[in-house]
Amino acid sequence: MNKKVIGNNGEKIVADYLTANGYKIMAMNYKNKVGEIDIIAVIDSILVFVEVKTRNYNSYGSPSEAVDRKKQSKIIKTSLLYLQMKNINELQVRYDVAEVYPLENNRIVYIENAFNAW
Repeated sequence: MNKKVIGNNGEKIVADYLTANGYKIMAMNYKNKVGEIDIIAVIDSILVFVEVKTRNYNSYGSPSEAVDRKKQSKIIKTSLLYLQMKNINELQVRYDVAEVYPLENNRIVYIENAFNAW
């Protein structure tokens, strides 16, 4: 499978996981002029921006390590534009990272508050 197919499968697995845990999916693969966010979801009064990393192997470290400062900055800027465009200001915001391991029965490591905007 190519990277795009593996990534899409990982995002679907995480979306199903989130839904099963009470989250409402607002958008998947949201794109604007700044960047892309894999999943945008809501739970309680928290708007959650989720970066999904799917890896078959940890040869280059854990998947979440790929969400470096540069990637975090791009996600934050993309999310701020999303909030502005949707006129959302009453919800708390959280940035999560989900690791998916397809070769381990689609095991998920879900990291809440993986990074902050401030």
